[in-house]
Amino acid sequence: MIVGIAKEIKNNEYRVACTPNGVKEFVKRDHTVLVESGAGLGSNFSDEDYSEQGAEIVNSAEELYSRSEMIYKVKEILPEEYKYLREGLIIFTYIHSNAHRDQTDAFLNSKAIGIAYEDIDDPNGEFPLLKPMSEIAGKGGFIAALNFCQSIHGGSGLLLARVHGVRIPEITIIGAGNAGLGAAELASAFGNKVTILDIDINKLEHAKNILPSNVELLYSDEQNLIKCLKRTDVLMNCILWPKWRTDHLVTREMLKLMKPKSLIVDVSCDDNGAIETSRSTSHDDPIYVVDGIIHYVVDNIPAAFPQTSTYSLCNATLPYALQIADKGVKKALIDNKYLRRGLTTWDGHLTLEETGKKQNRPYTTPEKVLGIK
Repeated sequence: MIVGIAKEIKNNEYRVACTPNGVKEFVKRDHTVLVESGAGLGSNFSDEDYSEQGAEIVNSAEELYSRSEMIYKVKEILPEEYKYLREGLIIFTYIHSNAHRDQTDAFLNSKAIGIAYEDIDDPNGEFPLLKPMSEIAGKGGFIAALNFCQSIHGGSGLLLARVHGVRIPEITIIGAGNAGLGAAELASAFGNKVTILDIDINKLEHAKNILPSNVELLYSDEQNLIKCLKRTDVLMNCILWPKWRTDHLVTREMLKLMKPKSLIVDVSCDDNGAIETSRSTSHDDPIYVVDGIIHYVVDNIPAAFPQTSTYSLCNATLPYALQIADKGVKKALIDNKYLRRGLTTWDGHLTLEETGKKQNRPYTTPEKVLGIK
């Protein structure tokens, strides 16, 4: 198979889908790898690093897309790239189709095959291609909180650390998943009072076993959430909100319970999701204020740490990309039901239920389009 490694064009996106070592794995299996010139520079990989492992460097996105059978990338397809989509072209990346109706239209109209990292799960019901980025996003979200609590950035001027003779700051984290645990690890290490809210008792038990005693673990109900909102200095949302839900965990009205100039860090970045007042921002313009509460809702936090993120992401996605290349996309999807759950579009058909519900459009199952009985 001819695999194309694309240069990301999203604002402040410095990650690349595949490391030079990953390219070597494709080449060992007799696949051809095309790398768009400059694709790895943001992660400190030169074109020469890739060519030394057997990749061919191409000079334009147009050439990359036209020659490749599978495009292996990090972020969703942006409007400037829609023209490159074509029937049968495999796009393996984070797609987030429910949030981008025009992108979904582009996939369906072109009959390109979309396989989304974020929807691939495993036998434990977890999402292995989200996990590495979730941990980095959680930790990066706390680092952002350190910055945007500073008065020079418009914050309250509170140092999120234990300082002798001064009140210890309070951090509330919604969700005890990978992002929440990543955030709690750093926040607790700085000496803050940390509270994690979750409805999954098993996750709370796991958190108890790995986190220090300055982390309080609470069952997530309305009463406990309200108590935390009243006392917290930073609220970090680390749960994925079902896309078809129209209610919210933290409503705009509930912001009135929070301290003036307290900070919301929405790691999950679901627009109008668990946090009603959330809307995605960028590293260029990361914060905004609603009713006196500062919001940080950058939707690609790991891009600020591209070398770490690229290695971690490639380690997780490469085995699936190799399956697609080795077996061909249809057989790989038939053989691996977990990979198949990432199938978003196939030959003009929407195959992701979540997007169908969110966008109120027809959808079918991956099994039906693949002929699996």
